[in-house]
Amino acid sequence: MYTDGASRGNPGPAGIGVLIQDENEHPIQKIRRFLGKATNNVAEYTALIDGLEAVKKLNPRHLEVFSDSELVIKQMKGEYQVRNPNLFLLYQRARILMNHFQFIQFYSIPREMNRAADALANEAIDHEFSRVPKPIR
Repeated sequence: MYTDGASRGNPGPAGIGVLIQDENEHPIQKIRRFLGKATNNVAEYTALIDGLEAVKKLNPRHLEVFSDSELVIKQMKGEYQVRNPNLFLLYQRARILMNHFQFIQFYSIPREMNRAADALANEAIDHEFSRVPKPIR
């Protein structure tokens, strides 16, 4: 599973993208969702949570999670503490969802290896703004 969150302004308009693949790297599901105004870190955690919720329904025993958010990956691996109270609530939700898997591994990857999830997150934002009527001048 590849996850990404995007925020334009930080905080600003935010979206998430998730790409779920099978063990042969064939796409199973793509998720994109507009969040409204949020920080990049909230978007990153929300992408992880939405992805874990979706994968949980597929009932696999093993899951590999890839993200270009070093903060989220290191916090989920226990290498960084979660000091922000808003992120702590999201972190706790993600930890609870981890219990649905027999084995879960987190990988921090470079942004260029996460293009599909990044594109979905940005599409979510772009799609929302394409629906909003432009003011008449």
